[in-house]
Amino acid sequence: MSIQIGIIGGSGLYNMAELTDREEQTVTTPFGEPSGPYVTGTLRGHRVAFLARHGEGHRLLPSELNFRANIYGFKLLGAERILSASAVGSLREQYRPQDILVPDQFFDRTKGRISTFFGGGLVAHIAFAHPVCADLSKVLADSAEWVGATVHRGGTYVNMEGPQFSTLAESRLYRAWGLDVIGMTNLQEAKLAREAEMCYATLALVTDYDCWHPDHDSVTVDLIIANLMQNAATAQKTIAEAVSRLAVARTCACKDALATAIITRPEQVPAETRKKLELLVGKYLK
Repeated sequence: MSIQIGIIGGSGLYNMAELTDREEQTVTTPFGEPSGPYVTGTLRGHRVAFLARHGEGHRLLPSELNFRANIYGFKLLGAERILSASAVGSLREQYRPQDILVPDQFFDRTKGRISTFFGGGLVAHIAFAHPVCADLSKVLADSAEWVGATVHRGGTYVNMEGPQFSTLAESRLYRAWGLDVIGMTNLQEAKLAREAEMCYATLALVTDYDCWHPDHDSVTVDLIIANLMQNAATAQKTIAEAVSRLAVARTCACKDALATAIITRPEQVPAETRKKLELLVGKYLK
């Protein structure tokens, strides 16, 4: 049975406890090496692949992640859906440490990260008004509630560059803009998953209030790690429950995201680029 679902574990979530029949698969992509080997196995009756976003031992900065290789690797393994988990800071009083938010929007504050598979003579513009899969997000939120987490449905995740945390001025500005949580990784994953016609949804695991809060004006790694350890068990249970709820057939628009996105005429696409992106666009360039 081929891989059906990809799981990306973030800070604190470095494995899936319920995963059985484990095997490590090293994948090479046209975009270089992923963060590490994919751990494939069976979770609640589904074949899944797990990837530790920051590599073994958490050794990669957010800006060092090869997002293209990570997402392409899941596509190569056959995954159609990606469930993600990551640590975030809260920009709202009501989103407390150890709560979970399932965002439905992103705001980009990164600087020059590569977040598209296209270029090299092939142009595509995907629709991205709704950057996560609504169907998959609902399953994640329902599953988080089922396992007893405090869940917030919808909200905007501001993706900062890092690795430094926000200045007080930045944190106050993001609050004034109406943004909800802040992290360093999810936006590029969402963009690339959409280009690869894969469903993507994420669990934003609140670890702290960011520096705007009078009790959190100096966010430390120790504070974050303490909350991460408590969040990790909840995230694992949530993802396992979500996997068990996923229907086999997708009915969302994610599966056809490139159908109206490719602008370049097929005969104008360079052979090298066509070969590189065959897995993604082959069915559209006949």
